[in-house]
Amino acid sequence: MIPVIETRHLSKEYKISIKQPGVKGVLRSFFKKEYRSVHAVKDLTIQINKGELVGFLGPNGAGKTTTLKLLSGLLYPTSGSLSILGFIPSNRERAFQKKFSMVMGQRTQLWWDLPARETFKLNQKIYEVPDSIYKKWVEELIDLLDLKELVELPVKKLSLGERMKAELCCALIHSPEILLLDEPTLGLDLIMQKKLRSFIQSYNEKTGATILLTSHNMSDVEELCKRVMIIDEGQLLFDGALEKIVHHFAPDKVVTLSTSTPLVKEQLEKMGKIVAMNGKTASIEVPRQAVMSRLQALFSQGTLIDLSIEEMSIEEIIRRAFLKASSLKEIEPRTKESLEPSPEEKPNTSERLLP
Repeated sequence: MIPVIETRHLSKEYKISIKQPGVKGVLRSFFKKEYRSVHAVKDLTIQINKGELVGFLGPNGAGKTTTLKLLSGLLYPTSGSLSILGFIPSNRERAFQKKFSMVMGQRTQLWWDLPARETFKLNQKIYEVPDSIYKKWVEELIDLLDLKELVELPVKKLSLGERMKAELCCALIHSPEILLLDEPTLGLDLIMQKKLRSFIQSYNEKTGATILLTSHNMSDVEELCKRVMIIDEGQLLFDGALEKIVHHFAPDKVVTLSTSTPLVKEQLEKMGKIVAMNGKTASIEVPRQAVMSRLQALFSQGTLIDLSIEEMSIEEIIRRAFLKASSLKEIEPRTKESLEPSPEEKPNTSERLLP
């Protein structure tokens, strides 16, 4: 299958001026500028196939938004290559611009003093959407996103969550084949987050659009993305199925239990790592393959009242992935092999664990 989004050794580097403190430092900077290089994106190679809905994860400053800007053509790469649907984004060809759209939580394409519907009509003309298609499609979007009472109000009077819904509607006027979403549920309440996620999934399934999603809301990733990429300091750390992250970075399950008698710390430590303990209740991280065997002792004692066995939260799993990657940067590069799965667990070509 030919990928619709492909980058090869993509890098974006910025030069930042260095100023020494004090008056002497200021004067020196007038005559001799000193710079240091910062890699926002470094040697990024990815492939995304048609119709995939991929999560793009990383901490603040990891290079996620810079990557999206490179893919959209807003930025020029320092080195490497990229293509979307066979186009080079930075060329900004008309045919390419009609096939993609990007929604950024901190930026707006809506006219601030005008009702959102006016921007919708403007985008219709820009993207040359026929009236017959536009009228039916925009009303469907307005209904699905619950915007009926909002599209006639000036955008400046909308809340952040309401504006985000209008932004998404505006971005889909021309039914793009490629959709780049940067924090799409930002500012939305829990009910609307759920509805928006359902809409994004429905749009993906209905149109076959390829979607790249960045979010700090792990519920977005859990519900929408089967495949995820983890990026940190501009470098790709992991590319594969979400379940692979659980397998590689969460070897334990969280056991929460309540007993009729006070718990003994020494006994619990034999089960695993104690996360929390309070009298007759406790949460313990237990290796997944040893959960049942280590619980047998509690069952035999007859003191158990309540028990739950759960996976770690996706937030904790991603945090551990970042911490492990950060610690490996401080030691010899060869030790990064510890990030690789064992031979019998080697992922296929679409599931790559990267150094």
